[in-house]
Amino acid sequence: MKKIGNQTFQIKDDVFVRDTFTIAGKKEGEGPIGNCFDIIVDDDLWGEDSWEKCELKFQKEAAKSLMQKNNLMEKDIDLLIAGDLLNQITSSSFAARDLQLPYIGVYGACSTMALSMGLGALMIDGGFASNVICVTSSHFCSAERQYRLPLEMGGQRHMSAQWTVTGSSAVWLSNGGFGPKIKNVTFGKITDLGVKDANNMGAAMAPAAYDSLSQHIADTKIKYDLIVTGDLGTVGKSIVNKMFNEENNSIEDIYDDCGTIIFDLEKQDVHAGGSGCGCSATVFGGFLYKKLLNKEINKLLFTSTGALHSPTATLQGESIPGIAHCVGIEM
Repeated sequence: MKKIGNQTFQIKDDVFVRDTFTIAGKKEGEGPIGNCFDIIVDDDLWGEDSWEKCELKFQKEAAKSLMQKNNLMEKDIDLLIAGDLLNQITSSSFAARDLQLPYIGVYGACSTMALSMGLGALMIDGGFASNVICVTSSHFCSAERQYRLPLEMGGQRHMSAQWTVTGSSAVWLSNGGFGPKIKNVTFGKITDLGVKDANNMGAAMAPAAYDSLSQHIADTKIKYDLIVTGDLGTVGKSIVNKMFNEENNSIEDIYDDCGTIIFDLEKQDVHAGGSGCGCSATVFGGFLYKKLLNKEINKLLFTSTGALHSPTATLQGESIPGIAHCVGIEM
């Protein structure tokens, strides 16, 4: 059996994270890990006439550049697994249209990077694919227009709100070669404690992060060098720490969050930190992957978190369900 414990799948054959390619926006490039990104664009349109077209360009160029960097042809890639935040995952579907690769579109909100990598690892371990590209994206302006208020309205952002990362990262998974290996995948359960505030996604996602992390740790018994959640920001990160501390099982010494890594919270006006599909994607592809390659860390628990937020449902009084998926990676 490849399933261990209650929710975790053990990857028994080799699944290497062969390479990544990361594109980030100007604000992200000015942050503390800006030197880790492959491309930093100068503006939020990147030559396009809408933010949505810019976002799909981010995703398409990340995947194309990853393939070109590694001399990969279309025939070499068995599957493209991609997702984003926009309705009908249009950024991913339009990028896949141009890339002409066999395509599975997934939606996990901001958990999409770990979800894509987890599914890709299972496909390779099961013998159904040899090479898989996983890619996600988000864009501050397109996300604000869809989920909150159009920027033209000049709405004031709450202090608990996070800044959606403008960026995309493509990850190449393969059954051969060299690189860190995906060893375990835990797909999370929907966790909903009734948070209804669309300006406080960290609080909505934190219980799901705690649930998935706790389950993964219980299932695998692995001692990780670093545990990183997707984009809880300062609010959600503090809640996760509090929940673990209340169980007398603190992870604070080895725990961080992509939403607090990507921006300088003191110098950049992002309030509670970063968020969006592109947050955990760019932090993993640009920053954490290099730490693994350089053996600064050997065992990473990468956990993307998502708020499955529908503006329509929220206006009807519904809460915001959370989800988190864990990918255990070892160098």
